[in-house]
Amino acid sequence: MTGTPPSFEVLSGDPDSPVILHVPHSSREIPGDVRSGIVLDDAGLERELDHITDSHTASIAEAAARAAGVTPWRFVNRLSRLVVDPERFPDEREEMLAVGMGAVYTRTTHKDVLRPDGFDAEPLIERYFHPYARAMTRAVVDRLAATGRAVIIDVHSYPSTPLPYELHGDGPRPEVCLGTDSFHTPPGLLAAAREAFAPCGGTGLDSPFAGTYVPLEFYGKRAEVSALMVEIRRDTYMTEPGGPAGEGLSRLASALTTLIDAASR
Repeated sequence: MTGTPPSFEVLSGDPDSPVILHVPHSSREIPGDVRSGIVLDDAGLERELDHITDSHTASIAEAAARAAGVTPWRFVNRLSRLVVDPERFPDEREEMLAVGMGAVYTRTTHKDVLRPDGFDAEPLIERYFHPYARAMTRAVVDRLAATGRAVIIDVHSYPSTPLPYELHGDGPRPEVCLGTDSFHTPPGLLAAAREAFAPCGGTGLDSPFAGTYVPLEFYGKRAEVSALMVEIRRDTYMTEPGGPAGEGLSRLASALTTLIDAASR
């Protein structure tokens, strides 16, 4: 967790594909100067990364993209969400501020101190959050210009047992949770996702995590930008909390490929 790896990577797809696979939480990388602002010792940080990282989701997205009939674009965060979380609102609109997990986390998944009281988040917001948001906005603009629409498929995972930080952890925890937005998730996209992931077990809606990611420039304004969050329960494809992937990964990648193909038509 030293050095300064690239903050994100945009992997080109087919020029005619409207689909962007967004993988925001798969990395464990933390630049050294960011690590110095985290109060956990190395062992404690590794434990936290085990719990907070959506492990192997970049691999699921890569395998799905390679198998798709029309190759989607991929936007992959190459840094841990403990640097910044690009999917949070960067202001008081973010409900996760209640547990110290806004755009820059100050508490852990178990509500322990991650960064000290009074930590100034603005340098991290400026250095990482805003450039990421601008780049994702450009990616959507490019798909709109090329195809007249953009379909953002957000690839996440979540633990089989609720963690203390979860605000809505008492609801159902299906094998695959589909997060939706009333404006940006059309019925056809949701139906395609339900059908695609049916072989992976039960699918549920907006529980334990709800909503989906759309860059703020388009949020609630451009219906040509559609979006769906795919939250995969970790015990279906890996050893929890932060262990290796298992045979379930290929089955989930195949299901995601089916969704990509449906969304590309």
